[in-house]
Amino acid sequence: MNRPTPTSGAIGDGDSQLVPGDGGIAPAPTDASARVAAFDATVDSWFDPLRGRPVPDRVFEIASHLGDWGLIWNFLTVALALRSDDDAHRAPRLVSAFALESLIVNQGIKRLFRRSRPEGRPEMAGRLREPVTTSFPSGHASSAAFATVVICDGNPGLRPVVASLAVIVATSRIHTRMHHPSDVVAGAGLGWILGHLALVISRRTMER
Repeated sequence: MNRPTPTSGAIGDGDSQLVPGDGGIAPAPTDASARVAAFDATVDSWFDPLRGRPVPDRVFEIASHLGDWGLIWNFLTVALALRSDDDAHRAPRLVSAFALESLIVNQGIKRLFRRSRPEGRPEMAGRLREPVTTSFPSGHASSAAFATVVICDGNPGLRPVVASLAVIVATSRIHTRMHHPSDVVAGAGLGWILGHLALVISRRTMER
């Protein structure tokens, strides 16, 4: 299986550079770009033994599909709403929060960066929706982390299940080579921050 070169898609390299004066951010120093590229190549190599195997390929393919537009998190919210009145009361706010998070990340933050997506995608990636946005950060990872924070705030007992689903959805983007590993890490961190920010805003609003 052909794998991308270590510098493929590195922030600040070639067609992935963040161009100042064009809605972008100035490129990181060369040594930082090299460290990111090395990290991406190392983590990507961990998935090589799994790629091409029917079960992992199918699991990550399904997870990636379910992560599109945050479908899995909206489904989970609706399912919880059928369980109790408290969850039903929270559901509209959660669905609205998921939509706002997606808008901020995919139509806002992603537009600040011009990073190409990984090359050498495995065969099953051809069955996935082709993203039109740039690679950095991962919207799937961001929404997964965001959902884990906001859903589990009212359902702490579900944290292991929701967090596990979030990890599978996020890592599916590495397995399918739809994202560089650093895109996924950055997306997860961003989603975690946005999730906690959403909780702070929600609590302050409810106190008024």
